Amino acid sequence: MANRYHVRSISFPSRSHPTTIRVEEELNKFKTWEASSYSTSDSICNGLSRLEELYESVEDLLHMGSTQQVLSQNQNEKCVEELLDGSVKLLDICGITRDFMLQTNEHVRPLQSALRRRKGDSSMETSIANYTCFRKKMKKDVKKLILALKQVDKKFETSASPAVEQDDHLCAVIRVLREVCSMNISIFQSLCFFLTVPAGSNPRSRWSLVSKLMHKGAVTCEEKEKSVHELDGVDAVLCTLGADAEKIEIALKRLEALEMSINGLENGLESVFRRLIKTRTSLLNIISQ
Repeated sequence: MANRYHVRSISFPSRSHPTTIRVEEELNKFKTWEASSYSTSDSICNGLSRLEELYESVEDLLHMGSTQQVLSQNQNEKCVEELLDGSVKLLDICGITRDFMLQTNEHVRPLQSALRRRKGDSSMETSIANYTCFRKKMKKDVKKLILALKQVDKKFETSASPAVEQDDHLCAVIRVLREVCSMNISIFQSLCFFLTVPAGSNPRSRWSLVSKLMHKGAVTCEEKEKSVHELDGVDAVLCTLGADAEKIEIALKRLEALEMSINGLENGLESVFRRLIKTRTSLLNIISQ
């Protein structure tokens, strides 16, 4: 499935307010990130940062008198209700991905401690087994998250009603909010790939690669060798660890890199989560006027 986000455009009235111009600029920045992004932690952290900046400009847009007026007057429109419903689902998905990051670190830290101790007992083997079991479970949970993402994705494919299309500003605002939701989906999609398949996958073919995960979790060796990111690196070294002191040092370095990456992703998700809550609150306040 081709990435549909690149073909969308936002068309505000010709005499755009500085706020609407800023929204357009932030959307274009995000699209630039999306076009060149891969499912690496650095790339996703960059995307989360851009998403946070995008939400700042959206907040300014929602505080405009003209925006509040048109949304308040058309609060019963189906597209407005769909945006509110979608915002709840995005909050849920953001919370789930944030929990994935937290759970990963909760399994990384005891594994690091066990490797550093290098005792002759079974503590290291137990920690490795616990981590491996967690990774398998997380991959299954990510499949469920992918299904939820695809369902939310479809929600924003519907067109606006004739009444909305007749008001240039309302139409533009609805398109912006839908676009922002799509940007959220793109970020969460990248996170799913970070957690389950190797980095370096082309974002244009993400959904097709997800299909492979949904069918027996198959990813070919050729695809797996394209690049190695933090999770792949840890998984690979744990498979052949044994009591080799050199490999244990490599494992510790990779676990340290993974912990740093997870911390960055967790912080980025926390910021986006707060932005999602704030934007939803603003929308609810507007339509309740």
